Amino acid sequence: MPATMKVGVVGTGQVGSACAFALVMRGVAREIVLVDRTAEKADGVATDMRYGAAISPETAIRAGDYAALAGSVMVMVTVGVNEKTGGATDRGDPKGRLRLLGKNAAIYAEIVPRIAAAAPDAIILVVSDPPDPLADIARRLAGEGQVLSAGTYLDSWRFRIHLASHLGVSPKSIEAEVLGEHGTSQVFVWSGARVSGVPVVDALKQRGIDAKDFRARIEKEVRYANITIIEGIGASQYGIGMLSARIFEMVARDERAVIPIGAFNKTYGVTLSLPSIVGHGGVLQILDPALSDEERAALGKSAEAIKRALAETAGNK
Repeated sequence: MPATMKVGVVGTGQVGSACAFALVMRGVAREIVLVDRTAEKADGVATDMRYGAAISPETAIRAGDYAALAGSVMVMVTVGVNEKTGGATDRGDPKGRLRLLGKNAAIYAEIVPRIAAAAPDAIILVVSDPPDPLADIARRLAGEGQVLSAGTYLDSWRFRIHLASHLGVSPKSIEAEVLGEHGTSQVFVWSGARVSGVPVVDALKQRGIDAKDFRARIEKEVRYANITIIEGIGASQYGIGMLSARIFEMVARDERAVIPIGAFNKTYGVTLSLPSIVGHGGVLQILDPALSDEERAALGKSAEAIKRALAETAGNK
């Protein structure tokens, strides 16, 4: 990995700190710069991590202002009102995370131009909720450069882990994806779910498990996993931190790994998650997945939910 592999993290709250910690532990960056509106907070997080970073692969971690982001390959943006403080923890609320868009869009309007000015060539990875419409807003604010949403990468691993738990197998033996919005309209691709090549629906039959009830239970567990976590510890942070670090790793190493990640899609007119090739430069190609008619229609509805949220936010300005 070249010594120039530098990453910025804007926001050192629970999610931002988790992203920085995961980057340190994976050893995937030579330099990590933390930026926060409260400089003392960023410096405290950097100093604390620096004392333990010596036992990880060599990584320099420091606090700085926006100018210090210059030369970053990627800047992770984690700032904003979270689900708990923003009132997005009601399982019965169809808007879910989209309820946070108005407040967080205003925050992005202040910080994204500063990121783009300091690091015009950096990929911006939106981690704040709701990441998909915020990525569209950030893309317009940033001008040049690629803006990605962490999207449904985390949801897809949640899907695999819950499937694996119920089936009594390793999550690494499961291939299953969640597409569309990182939110309540997300689409579970049951038609493509496999257990080491065996369709999940066939595996359920072989075990005498009712597919309809099983599907409803899994979707509920995954769709509201964030709320369950928030009820326990106040914020969903560690999983997204680890997967954000993994996304940077794919870019830094030009892995050309294929994952569900949020990128602007001309067909749907918004940022949403589809299987995409990730390497140097971010998303290199978006793949069109094989979906059932039901899943294809649900993906269209997911895109429409994002469009409505963006339109409502623009109308409330």
